[in-house]
Amino acid sequence: MSTDPSAEGGHGLPTVASAARLYDYYLGGKNNFAVDRELGERIEQQIPEIRQMARANRRFLARAVDYMARQGVDQFLDIGSGLPAEDPVHEVVRRRVPEARVVYVDHDPVVRVHAEALLADRAEITGVVEADMRDPEVIFGRPDLTGRLDLNRPVGLLLVAMLHFLQDHEDPYGLLRRYVERLPTDSYVAISHVENETAPDRAAALERFYASTSSPGQTRSRAGIARFFDGLELVDPPGLTHVDDWTTEPSPVVDAAGYIPPERAWGLAGVARIP
Repeated sequence: MSTDPSAEGGHGLPTVASAARLYDYYLGGKNNFAVDRELGERIEQQIPEIRQMARANRRFLARAVDYMARQGVDQFLDIGSGLPAEDPVHEVVRRRVPEARVVYVDHDPVVRVHAEALLADRAEITGVVEADMRDPEVIFGRPDLTGRLDLNRPVGLLLVAMLHFLQDHEDPYGLLRRYVERLPTDSYVAISHVENETAPDRAAALERFYASTSSPGQTRSRAGIARFFDGLELVDPPGLTHVDDWTTEPSPVVDAAGYIPPERAWGLAGVARIP
């Protein structure tokens, strides 16, 4: 929800759709408003695979977190976490590391309220920071983060379905470096990003739809997405791959009914170690 008062109607309801609430709508959640549902329905009419794209991203998030936990990472920073959904980071990692620490970051105050309620029973090791991803200096300076994460030890940085909300004039590559510079060696970064080569017409339509939301975005080519991993050690295999193909398991058990192929989830994903 925008913090701009002009984004609210006479009854305090938002008049501008938000990316976090649209994502919640795609995943079948209930934390969205009429303005989000109306735009979500219009998006689905032109991009019927949008819900599958959201589900594929959630599965990548869980796989990436589980991989990092297996590498010994026990603290995570989830940027642009969105509204609580199935398999949130703290639940995924605590299947392996019961006392893992997690900090969620989102600029939407609705996200903060819902997350704080959800996390109240483990607030000492799980918290939420209300901040914009464009301000890593602010995020890393917040007591909500510094009181929970030890930045002298490896951290799992999650930028899942987030960097496509930064346009080129905002220097998204430089922003990522500002995050990476604050994390120690052996930290990991997980990134997924909508690409525009599999379905260029629908990718362009998605950009047009999101231009009317509180979070306009930009899809990118494979080369443009690969550039985010410059200077990092990409986990390969699987390398940079279509989002629902990302796995480090040698013989993954794939649910044929659940697998979403590249033409239905045109995004790329990768995990990299910070050297």
